[in-house]
Amino acid sequence: MILQFVNYVGSQTLHICSAVGGFVLFFIQTIRALYSTRLKVSKLIYQMSHIGVESFNIVVLTGSFSGMVFALQSYIGFQRVGGEQFIGAVVALGMVRELGPVLTGLMVTGRAGSAIAAEIGAMRISEQIDALVTLRINPLQYLVVPRILAGIIVMPCLAIFSMIFGIMGGYMICVHVLELSAEDYVQSIRTYGELSDITGGLIKAMVFGLIMTWVGTFKGFYTSGGAHGVGTATTQSVVLSSILILITNYFLTKILEHL
Repeated sequence: MILQFVNYVGSQTLHICSAVGGFVLFFIQTIRALYSTRLKVSKLIYQMSHIGVESFNIVVLTGSFSGMVFALQSYIGFQRVGGEQFIGAVVALGMVRELGPVLTGLMVTGRAGSAIAAEIGAMRISEQIDALVTLRINPLQYLVVPRILAGIIVMPCLAIFSMIFGIMGGYMICVHVLELSAEDYVQSIRTYGELSDITGGLIKAMVFGLIMTWVGTFKGFYTSGGAHGVGTATTQSVVLSSILILITNYFLTKILEHL
């Protein structure tokens, strides 16, 4: 019984180390491909449109209603202590520092990250990636690098719109629904908001874009098992990306707080 337990722990440890090692080596090979071959600019622009422009509506919708709900919940709490004039600052800081980048990362992961894993996975099982190798085309440079760079570039832009529309949604609820002072809402943001809050949120969004595309391309690139394997890789990419985004968000918050 004890030997079985030890064998199980050992096998699981080796499996985890192998998975993490392969994950890191994949990223290192991608960085090497970025610097050793010419970047496909047309592919980069296409992926920026696919990841960013096509995700604009869902990001704006998510940010707007998150700001509305956040303003309403803040009003319920601040009303008990007479601090309604601080709702604007709380909503703005919450959207800029946390909700904007995190919700953008999660929503884009569900829409674009899954598509990346499914697309590359379908190419893997249909042997299109092997055909690229046969034609002496680096599949990492052709498929992976444009997607990762596009995610890093586009995600902060989407996060900005999520922040703006979240603050606007909070303004609509406070002024037009709760009938609070518009001047207090705007003035509290000016008083307590800082540029470092915005830059911190954009740094988070950039890292989340890297995580989303890194995981999606990795899972798709090493897909196996036919159509079932594509579905499994797509599901795993969304789940793993979401978990890594939430975990990374905590450590980034701590690091940015000290900086």
